[in-house]
This record gives sequence, structure tokens and C-alpha cells, in this order.
Amino acid sequence: MTTKTLDPVTLAILNGRLEQIADEMDATLYRSAFNPIIAEARDACHGLYHAETGATLVQGTRGLPIFVGAMAFAVKAVIEKVARDGNLSPGDTFLFNDPYAGGTHLNDFRLVRPVFRDDKLYCWIASVGHWLDIGGNVPGGFNAKATESFQEGVRIPVVKLFTKGVINNDIVEILSANSRVPLSNYGDLNGQLNALDLGERRLGELLDSYGNDTVEAAFEAFSNRAEAMMREEIRALPDGTYVFEDYLDNDGITPDKLTIALDLTIRGDEMVLDFSRSSGPCAGPLNIAYSTAAACCYVALKHVFTSVPANAGCLRPIEFVIPETTLLGVKPPKPVGGYTEIILRVIGVVFGALAQADPARATAGPFGTINALSIAGYRDDGSRYVMFSFFGGGLGGNPESDGLNHANNPISMATIPPAEIMEASYPVLFTQWALRPDSAGAGYHRGGVGAIYEVEAMTDADVFLLGERGVYAPFGVAGGGEAALNRFTWQADDGEHSPPLASKVADVRIKPGQRVRIEAPGGGGFGNPKTRPAEKVARDVRLGFVSREAAREIYGVETDAAGNIDMTATMKLREGAAA
Repeated sequence: MTTKTLDPVTLAILNGRLEQIADEMDATLYRSAFNPIIAEARDACHGLYHAETGATLVQGTRGLPIFVGAMAFAVKAVIEKVARDGNLSPGDTFLFNDPYAGGTHLNDFRLVRPVFRDDKLYCWIASVGHWLDIGGNVPGGFNAKATESFQEGVRIPVVKLFTKGVINNDIVEILSANSRVPLSNYGDLNGQLNALDLGERRLGELLDSYGNDTVEAAFEAFSNRAEAMMREEIRALPDGTYVFEDYLDNDGITPDKLTIALDLTIRGDEMVLDFSRSSGPCAGPLNIAYSTAAACCYVALKHVFTSVPANAGCLRPIEFVIPETTLLGVKPPKPVGGYTEIILRVIGVVFGALAQADPARATAGPFGTINALSIAGYRDDGSRYVMFSFFGGGLGGNPESDGLNHANNPISMATIPPAEIMEASYPVLFTQWALRPDSAGAGYHRGGVGAIYEVEAMTDADVFLLGERGVYAPFGVAGGGEAALNRFTWQADDGEHSPPLASKVADVRIKPGQRVRIEAPGGGGFGNPKTRPAEKVARDVRLGFVSREAAREIYGVETDAAGNIDMTATMKLREGAAA
């Protein structure tokens, strides 16, 4: 540990330079990846990590937040392997996707490389990206019926892909043999390797300019500052224990709900997040490992305490209680492929508990599902395709504003892949991509409006969906209303069908010209909807966000067909509601 002290100007310059390294790594992968989920949706992340502990030193500003939180565990898994094997050299690069060793789910491949200076390990750099298909029972990997991880894809432990700069092609061949779209994965792998090459080169240039000790002192200063700022934020909250619960529709196997329960305790400048009361490990894929659960909390806290720098220091005042007896701390071979749904609920309960500690931070529930949709089949030329995508919805109302319409979830800096890119990449046609009326939770500040997506297959295709919020709607706060439920349908020769378990389905087969349809939820509302200014309600009616019926019945605002307010009728409706 260095004791060197740096002036604020030097620290600011180094902070910008280091963040730029991670940002350049992100951009390199986005521009070179083969699959749209990385290239367009930016489902990836890069960063620099501590040589001995794997703790996060620097992250990019555009990487997927959930990866940022989990990558420290991933790098630690590599450190543990090196400690066991006693073998590490410049030019080594490790690869793995093990969700129980710092991973998330099997599609997310991590590459970790040591950076040496003066023949000594200085730090680690790492890359993670979502590969399109890695085998398993379901194209794309989101198997709603999986009861063990073997049904979700091939699991690769920490292995050395490069030894002293020489690639082990046997590993690449194993990966290729276990994917329906090996060329896509091969392109993404090389994109990640290029990102690591660039990151290592840029970091070397920085260290040559400022010296190893100066940059190391900056790393220490950044972490100490993040810790101090987080302690200050926690200290400003009242001591006590705050309880919040939310639910998952089911585990894809049985219709039983799953509970995510949090007891959040604040004592001075420290916080304990205790999830012990959550449901036990489930039969289906709605489980996560400890590292993923801790990463969720990191994302939630960063959303609430926005000024705190994002590095390992901000977690020093936080204690996590995530027992293996819950679905948040499972071990192999429990399935974890639906991790995207459960982490949204974990983030939501952190928001909910903190809102009780400080109502000024209260935010209603976001739409809370990525609606992971896979459509797979064969093109006319006989080549295999796997279209995987996630979709948007509305965010929750809050003390300052309405929720965002058609947004992404709070786990993500990712963007929803454009319809044009999806249509150019796969034999599908988007016949509708629109905002969904009456999907937002009502409130003084209403939730954001959800969306409708309708996709037509141009070949015979298999369809798979792993979603949520089909039974338990996004919650409102401070008197706000719930948002609409998630809805999924598909066409068949005998008419339209919906999943028996509301938000999850596998083994659906559609023909050319038949369609699947997602109606995503909006966000929950904030505050009493009867107090929302009538002019805003009328504007929502004119824009098609709220129907005239909902305006009358929920908001107490009467409008004509053009969306103009009938003030006399509105006053009567609102006076009656207040009586």
C-alpha cells in the first residue's frame, strides 16, 4: 500500500484518464462484436481491478452496472485459481462463464488478464459480454423450464485461454462445438480480446507518464473517497430497521410466488442488507448466486446515492446477509438463467426499504422485467439463427417527476436493440412497436408508460419467453397506483394463446406469418392520482397515454373526445372523491 499523497488536480486528471481507458475498452467491443446484444444493446462491461483482492478500481461510464458489481467476484475467482495453481505470467488471459464463481448467467463470458509492471503483478483488467447462444435446451439460453444449470448451457470454469500470449485453440473449439451460432460467439470473443489489448496498452501509456506509485496512490485515494462519501450518505439517514417485500410471479415450474424480503438496518454510518426472509432456492431458473445478489445491491445503492464514486470503497460500510438457504445465494447445479428477472426485484426492494428511511427518495416500482424473448429457426439458405432480445417498459413515478416512458430497467445502461437492426439480422418483421395506453400506474406523478412489441416470423420458428410481472404488478408509493400487468400472446392455427404461467413459456412453435406480442408494464405511480393537475391528465389523454375512461374513473378528470377538460364535470368528480 502506498502512502503517497496527490493534489486534487492530479487526482482529477488521473480519474478522467482511467475512466477513459475503460470507456475505450467498452467502445472497442461495441464496434467489433458480432451479435446485436453487445453491438447495439451494449450488454458488456470493462474495468480495472486490484492485484491482490480483485476489488473494483475503475469502471467505465457506459458498462452494464450489474456486471460492474459482479466483476470483482469474477476477478477474485481468477486470483483464487492462480493461488491454487501457482502459475501466472505476462500474456496470460483467463476465460469463464461460471455463474457461481463471480458470474451472472451462462451467456455472460468473462475474460480476465493480469497487467505486469517491472515483472510484478500491478492490477487486472477484465471484460464481460453477453454471448448469443451457449448450448442448453433453449436457443439463447433463457430456459424457463430449466431445473438444473446443465439445461441452460455449457458451464466453463476458470481456464487459461492464453498462456504467455499463446492461445489454446482447443478451448475455442470446445466453445464453438457447444453453440448454435459459433461464428457469432467467435466474433464476440475476438472483440473482447481486442478490448483487453487496447486497455493494457492504454494503461501502460498512463503508467509510463505518471509512474506506478502515483497511479497506485490514486487508486487508493479514489476508494477512500468513495467510502467516506458513502458513510456520509448513510449517516444522513435515520437509524432503524426498514422492511420491504416484493414478489416474483413463479419459478417457471410451479405457479407458486417467490418472495424477495429485505430487512435494511442503518446504524450510524453503516448499513446491513439482510435477505434471510426471502424464499428458499426454487426448482426453476429464478435463482442467483451470492455474487450476483451483492452486485444487485451495489446497483441499487448507486442509483440512490448518485454522487458516490463507483468503486470498491463505496461498499466498505455495507454488510450483506445473503444465506445459501435463500434463492439469492444458491450453489451449483441450481439453475440461474432467469437471473435478469430476480435481480430487478432485488433492486426494487432496496429502493422500497430506503424509501421508508427517507420518503424524499421514494420511487415507485419500475416495470421490472426484461421480457427475454428468443425466436429461433433456419433461414431459407439453411443457416441457423437465434434472435434474442430484451424489451422496455415504464419507470416509476417519483417525488420530482413522472416516470420515464419506454425506458430500460435500472440494472442497465444498455439500450433496447433497434427494430431495424433486428430485422436486418434475422428473418423477422416488427409489425408494432408502440407505447401501451393505460399501462402506467396512476398518481400525482404517474408512472412511465409501457410498450407493445409485435413480431412476425418469416420462417417456421421456436419461441421462448422468460419474463415477470404477469401476476404481481409494479407497485405504487405514497398513494400511487399499480401499473398494468405484463402480457404475452402468440398466434397459432387455432387462435391466440397466452402462457399458463403468465410470464414464462417454452416450446412454442409458430409458422411464417404468425406473430408474438409483448405488452410490457408501465411503472407504478407516486402520490394520490386525484391530486394530479387536470391539465396534465388531459395532456395524457391527448397523447394516448391515458384513456378517457381511466382519466374519469382513476384521476377524476372528465375530457371530451379531443382531450379537452370539462371543468364542471371534473370538479364534481373530484369533490365526490374528496367527500
